Amino acid sequence: MSTLFKDRPVWAERPSLPVRTAKNTMLAAIAAVIVLPLYVVILTSVSPASAVNSAGGLVLVPQGFSLQAYADLFGGGVVTRAVLVSLGVTAVGTAVSLAATVLAAYGLSQPGSLWHRPLLFAVLLTFLFAPGMIPLYLLVSDLGLIDSYWSLILPTAVNAFNLVVMRAFFMNLPGEIADSARVDGANEWTILTRLVLPMSKGVTAVVGLFYAVGYWNAFFNAILYINDNAKWPLQLVLRQYVQQGQQLSSSSVIGDAAQGTASAPNLAIQMAIVVVALVPVTFIYPLVQKHFTKGVIIGAVKG
Repeated sequence: MSTLFKDRPVWAERPSLPVRTAKNTMLAAIAAVIVLPLYVVILTSVSPASAVNSAGGLVLVPQGFSLQAYADLFGGGVVTRAVLVSLGVTAVGTAVSLAATVLAAYGLSQPGSLWHRPLLFAVLLTFLFAPGMIPLYLLVSDLGLIDSYWSLILPTAVNAFNLVVMRAFFMNLPGEIADSARVDGANEWTILTRLVLPMSKGVTAVVGLFYAVGYWNAFFNAILYINDNAKWPLQLVLRQYVQQGQQLSSSSVIGDAAQGTASAPNLAIQMAIVVVALVPVTFIYPLVQKHFTKGVIIGAVKG
């Protein structure tokens, strides 16, 4: 019996060689499934016309290097404007959404706040009943937001899941700190900005990332509310010219500056759009990865 208690638990034992080999093989296969398509997309986007024509499509083996596809994209056409639109909508939308979520979550985390229970019930109700597309379109139209950049921000300004997670995190913070600040004469705004938010950097970073990625990847609202293609975000351009297979040779797409030079193959330009759409998210995720467990999982346990 004493020997059994001295032994390590099953989950702490070192796996046998066949088990380790099987795990490593599976992980390598999963990594290959993820990395290989990305490799092909990037390689095709930087391949010259001769390599794309020789491969008859996507390039698997490097046969030269050319940035002509990216030069065409950023020649002042639709894609250039779309990148600026997406950057602006993502920056402004994330700031608006994060501010609204923080304020609402802090208010709902205070038991004595005005209309605490009805507002919390309304937020939780959205998990079960989402507004329909037609009523939402009519509301946006009545507000005069059709063809406005605000139509890409306001309909999705507050996400109920992010609000609940942040509220739960605020409720887990020690209440004695806020109580002592109130005794010293601090108002709620001071408590939020100087005490609560500095202790909530993890969950704030994660929720901000969720909003930023959501705005950057969103295209459906643009389909509904944006009729002017000069106001298209990058993801809608990606949908129109990659998924729908529309040609990218017109000056409205690749810009007048690229018309006088040798244009890259249409497939290379399509893959370059995919790369441009992936780069921001790819670089942002590792920066806040360390906050995921602390900011979301811990904050969602209680509340």
